[in-house]
Amino acid sequence: MKKIIFICMIATMFFACKSSSSTASNEATTLSTKLDRPTQVALKGNWVLTNVSYPGSDYIKVNSFDLADSKCFIGSTWNFISNNNKGTMTLNAPSCTAFTSPIVWSINNQGLFVLKIVDPGLKAKNVKSGYLLKVAGLTDNSFQLIDNINVGGQTKDVTYQFQRAN
Repeated sequence: MKKIIFICMIATMFFACKSSSSTASNEATTLSTKLDRPTQVALKGNWVLTNVSYPGSDYIKVNSFDLADSKCFIGSTWNFISNNNKGTMTLNAPSCTAFTSPIVWSINNQGLFVLKIVDPGLKAKNVKSGYLLKVAGLTDNSFQLIDNINVGGQTKDVTYQFQRAN
């Protein structure tokens, strides 16, 4: 009986987890109008998301940015333009649905990466929701974005590792 309950709990977590604290309304994404310009300039350019890690990744699926399974983001390419806070992201994992979208991004003075995914036909100013992630480990050639998920009432970190593209 204990095994059946344990299997049911694992199955529930496997199918039910998605990012919860990262979804933010337009108010939250514009919480601070002051930007961290030096960090934004450091992110300028082309990047590849090389790894996604979180506790329980062997058992739990995470739906990143309400788009796809987090593992589909491995190998995705991201372009950040710092002078106008625009860019693109392209998911291209072989076993996942391809996806490309313009993005609008910034880093506020609290060190939070503000991301808005712009749907086709919309202007960025009309996108009313976005995602807030922590920036960590920034070097010339790598950085991390850290999101939070809720797993069984506990907050866990999802770490997206980026490497500068050559």
